[in-house]
Amino acid sequence: MSLRPLADWLVYLLVRLFVCLVQSLSLERCERVSAALAWFFADLVKIRGRVVDDNLRQAFPDMSSIERRAVTRGMWKHLLLMIAEIAHAPRRIHDTNWRRFIRLKNMGPMMRLLWEDRARVLVSAHYGNFELAGYTLGLFGYPTFSVARTLDNPYLDRFIGRFRGAKGQHILPKQGSADEIAALLAARQTLSVLADQHAGPKGCWVDFFGRPASTHKAIALFALSNGAPLAVSFARRLGRPLHYEMGIEAVADPHSLPADLNGVPELTQWFTRELEGIIRTAPDQYWWLHRRWKGEPPAKTRRKEKPAATAVGSP
Repeated sequence: MSLRPLADWLVYLLVRLFVCLVQSLSLERCERVSAALAWFFADLVKIRGRVVDDNLRQAFPDMSSIERRAVTRGMWKHLLLMIAEIAHAPRRIHDTNWRRFIRLKNMGPMMRLLWEDRARVLVSAHYGNFELAGYTLGLFGYPTFSVARTLDNPYLDRFIGRFRGAKGQHILPKQGSADEIAALLAARQTLSVLADQHAGPKGCWVDFFGRPASTHKAIALFALSNGAPLAVSFARRLGRPLHYEMGIEAVADPHSLPADLNGVPELTQWFTRELEGIIRTAPDQYWWLHRRWKGEPPAKTRRKEKPAATAVGSP
């Protein structure tokens, strides 16, 4: 008899107990605890310390080692506080008081995008509190369909899904949902995607912080093939816990794209560049834990191999 279901249930129970503990604390206390744990994770244990430091070196070559340590510590504090904010949000943010917590930027483009009777694709990154952004849009009456990996633990997967779906944020599995996404866009729904993860050697290679990064082609394809405006969005913390600025940084509309954006590589580079600009405004709110840069574009690899082949065949 497999012990996996029991182990999954015990992990789920521990997570629920942890959430109850977090909810029993004030957000101010959560912030102090997050700051202390951030020092422990960043400076003492140094979880994924080499990955984080290498990423920061690549993205900010002029940043000193002291500055990189400060950003790393700030990143951990942000991640831990983000967990506390997600636990507190359903009890604190409602349709009558959201203005106490959320400030909207670029209100005009945002409302036009949401009111138009068209499909739309919202692109963001592992930056700020992207979970809160989906929750808030659902609170406004604009449900979104987000792509996420199904968790191995079914109890945790259902638990997190209930939070995300409480106000209308529906989750689509990362694998095998292409047909469902096409149907949703044809029905003029809103697709929300995080566009800053490595897409493998067959992805669309674009510049990200001065280095080639493989990015998923499907994002630009969804927008171009469905005539759906592609909007780069963000939810940036404004200093205090659970206080955020949400907005649209830029919009690319397939109905009026300039010639230099009317293609998958060009549109992918465009939204990647916009995301980079957002991240630069508050680097400590970005997840530098990911190995965003892996390998090299296939074309570059072939160019490197060609001289060697010539040398072997030469007399």
